[in-house]
Amino acid sequence: MRSRESGVAEPRRTPEHAEAARALDRFLRADPAQWPGLAPRVVDAVGDRRLHEIVAATREHVGDFTGVSDGPDGLVVEGTAGRALAFAQADADGNLTHLRIAPGPYRPARLRVPPGVRAAVGWALWCALLAVRIAACWSAPSVAGWCESVLIVGAAYLLLEGLLAPARLPRWMRRTVEAGALVALASAWRLPQLPGGQPDLKLAAGLALVIGGVAYLMWARSHRWGAPLSAPLHFPLRDGTWLIAQGGGRGLNHHLAQPEQRGALDIVAAGSRGARLRGGPRPDAYRIHGAKLYAPCDGHVVSAADGYADQIPGTIRYEPPYGNHVFIDTGSEVVKLAHLRPGSVTVSTGDRVHTGQLLGEVGNSGNTTEPHLHIHAERDGLGLDLRFTGITGTLHRGRTLRT
Repeated sequence: MRSRESGVAEPRRTPEHAEAARALDRFLRADPAQWPGLAPRVVDAVGDRRLHEIVAATREHVGDFTGVSDGPDGLVVEGTAGRALAFAQADADGNLTHLRIAPGPYRPARLRVPPGVRAAVGWALWCALLAVRIAACWSAPSVAGWCESVLIVGAAYLLLEGLLAPARLPRWMRRTVEAGALVALASAWRLPQLPGGQPDLKLAAGLALVIGGVAYLMWARSHRWGAPLSAPLHFPLRDGTWLIAQGGGRGLNHHLAQPEQRGALDIVAAGSRGARLRGGPRPDAYRIHGAKLYAPCDGHVVSAADGYADQIPGTIRYEPPYGNHVFIDTGSEVVKLAHLRPGSVTVSTGDRVHTGQLLGEVGNSGNTTEPHLHIHAERDGLGLDLRFTGITGTLHRGRTLRT
């Protein structure tokens, strides 16, 4: 679906969303004594006391309830003093079966820019700045000036290769930057004709950027939390080339805000040229979407969920962050696999699973902007360093794995 005002792809809105909005509206307007009849599964799962706390906290943000609407970011609880995002599901009788309300006020984005446009603009600016520095290598008035420009180009390449690629950029983009770096180095033929010049702060800054970039990447890629798994896991994906798009140590992992996810990995698939997708902004355009997912360990399923719809890549409706998932308790830690394809989960809570057993397929459900597998292991609320049999070396963002 696209917004008429902005032309931006929006998360899919369905009749189920509209029915959930009506059910949530009835629930929030009802007397608490009616809640067990309007949301029996929610009351059983959350508890009456906790449910009162959630509704009271929501009322503090929004004031008196005036209605529930279906917005591009999820269900919106409207009130006299503000709005809050919510997720809800209802059964055929109109009773709530799932409920989640964001803890803070909701402020929708005033301007929605398509992810493709953001990426294109960012890439164009990056290339323009790099081209300026490459041109400076060819017009440098002295050896010192040439060294300054080459060092800045080198720092830019380190940033791109170390922090962004190959996890985020297709290979043709990286090759463009590599070609630019070679063009900059080719200007070295001018050096015998140039005066030495005087080193200045720009040269020192370029040298500091390169040294700092190398040191940071070495530290970030080798960092470990010092909390290993009790036993290595089996890699849960087969017969492919996989890229770690996020994860590893402290410096290359956006999961750090959640202590239990500090060692998490986000894994995507790539083709022979590094591209992660084939076509437009659909979940099934991504190479990893639908990939078979196998149990990485023996254990009991302590939580399994299915039925959450795939998000449209680049957009996120508010819903449970893990989406469709399988959590396995090994007896020593809990291994969590998330963002599975709706309708693919093959196990249920309480099942005993064995290593290599089919669990489902990779999808794009939950808090995710593109199809990928999220995997982490935790013990006592803290994330652990992941290890896989047959895979040596550190696991960090940007590493390629082949199975």
